Amino acid sequence: MKHLLSLKELDRNELVALIQKGVDIKRNPERYYEACKRNGLLMLFQKTSTRTNLSFQSGINQMGGYAVVMDWESSNFVLSPIQYEVRYASRNCDLLMARLKKHEDIVELATYSQVPIINGCCEKYHPCQALADLMTIYEISGSFDGVTLTYVGIHNNVANSLIIGCMTLGIKLQVVTPVINEASWEEELMTEARLSKYIEWKEDLAKALSITDYVYTDTWIDMEFFHDPDYQEEKQKRMQVMLPYQLNKSNLGEYSPYIMHDMPIHPGFEIAKDLIESEKSVIYQQAENRMHIQKALMLYLLQTKY
Repeated sequence: MKHLLSLKELDRNELVALIQKGVDIKRNPERYYEACKRNGLLMLFQKTSTRTNLSFQSGINQMGGYAVVMDWESSNFVLSPIQYEVRYASRNCDLLMARLKKHEDIVELATYSQVPIINGCCEKYHPCQALADLMTIYEISGSFDGVTLTYVGIHNNVANSLIIGCMTLGIKLQVVTPVINEASWEEELMTEARLSKYIEWKEDLAKALSITDYVYTDTWIDMEFFHDPDYQEEKQKRMQVMLPYQLNKSNLGEYSPYIMHDMPIHPGFEIAKDLIESEKSVIYQQAENRMHIQKALMLYLLQTKY
């Protein structure tokens, strides 16, 4: 039984095939109207969500299946060890997508579940987001050959998943991350990335932008802490360090790469408002592709004839 916990589970051929399937589903949705007929997706949320919630629900429903949404805090997952609850929960569905705070809890779900587990986001990885990002690049560029992507921001779960995806596909990834989210740091992955010819850390944003096809940024503050009064001191520290790395016309200068952001957006912080709707912005295409690639992912994990 296959799971998707980090993106490490997929080799290059599997990842390319998955992305190509996502593109086909997007172009020909009617072919897949019964692809998940009577299949049930349990969606388990410990973190807030817009895109993960909407895209997975829409995706499974559009393929003839159904979704059951469960809030972690109002379930008995908060009262009983995960191994016991998931053994029961997985008997009531065909797939389980979990958006949790700790990767170790995602791993425990997968260890004891009777159905495939999808990591919908945790502190270390966001594989579904990276799948949508890579699909967007493939749509625009037509292939991954010779593509350069630059990630600018906090080193977080999205950065980790992009690193995995780019190493797998052979995409050159420039990482500009003056601040590290310690909860996201994965030493084994970083060791592998340092040895890879595809991943390069850079301090000079201008030099990185001069040779990139795509530039990607993300929120500087984890969404669960953005309005937390106890987090304001850390928030201010990050703002002070990160402001020179904001995506804006001044920093882009003469360069015009495609602009990417995984949303939710905080205009005036990690990105200037005028770039969000600019001609080179592919942010909404990127967000829409969450649903299409997750449809492909669900079909892959269910091992359907499609």
